[in-house]
Amino acid sequence: MEDDERRRLGGNPDWMSRLPGELLDVPLWNLALPGSHDSMSFCLDVSSPVLRSEPGFLRLTDRLFPCCTRPCVSRWATTQQSVLSDQCDLGIRFLDMRIARKPKGGSKLFFAHGIYTLITVKEALDELATWLDAHPKEIVIICCSHFESLTDEDHVQLVEFIVKLFGNKLCPSQDTPTLRSCWARGQQVVVSYDDQQMAMQHPELWTRVPYWYADSPDPERVIAYLEEKQRGGRPAGFYVTGLNLTEDAPYVLLHPFQSMRKMTMKALSLLLRWASKQRPGDEVTGVNIVCCDFVEVSQFCSLVIDLNSKLLAAVCTETPT
Repeated sequence: MEDDERRRLGGNPDWMSRLPGELLDVPLWNLALPGSHDSMSFCLDVSSPVLRSEPGFLRLTDRLFPCCTRPCVSRWATTQQSVLSDQCDLGIRFLDMRIARKPKGGSKLFFAHGIYTLITVKEALDELATWLDAHPKEIVIICCSHFESLTDEDHVQLVEFIVKLFGNKLCPSQDTPTLRSCWARGQQVVVSYDDQQMAMQHPELWTRVPYWYADSPDPERVIAYLEEKQRGGRPAGFYVTGLNLTEDAPYVLLHPFQSMRKMTMKALSLLLRWASKQRPGDEVTGVNIVCCDFVEVSQFCSLVIDLNSKLLAAVCTETPT
């Protein structure tokens, strides 16, 4: 699809339904799928406390100087700027949802990255369900993870809500999903649930999706890490190649007026250039889900979607005439 047509459509809202027929029977874990890292971090609540899982010194400074600590945490923990439906319109098909219970949030569940979000899990998933109804041939992978301070009862109620909300749209973990098979069954949602016990109890849930994550603020180190992982071979099913950077305490102290957005913008061209050279598929180095921060500020989604043209060429070569 040409860039001007993408702009006219507001991004890539229906890109899966527009893929060539030769790719409709390819397992979804062999396609290139754009994903957003920390998908819900666009709505962090600067009035909320720092997470209990954060380092002790950060929690201490939060108790002593919350008016300084929380805006700083928000500046470095915000990795997205668009609501879920807008991310999906851009072409995002993997959502990184880190779920948490606030200390004084009652029975409601929220998301978290450093601090908690304003939007609840129910509100976010309801928004996603509405978007899926409007785009019946698009398939989204939801990765539920971290589960900060959740109880066993929280897990039970969360899974019950997910199963009730998406119903027959859920793709069971026993399947090998392709676009054609999902369309035939009306399936649009793959839910990865990073709690093995719950995932084993519910066939609607998939186990944890591996995420290749370099944990570095240096884009060259990120690329070196990803290439080292590739040499070891890709996982058999869904997996994530993370283009996202990570700050540490020394980096923040040395760059007091920066933010995650500024750090990402400086590195983005190098990371996207590396991504453009990748190819999806089942070969050793084949990429699947590619995640990035601030997905709306570049051609990231279109770049990842266009990687499927390389797979198309390979499929056409293998298909006898």
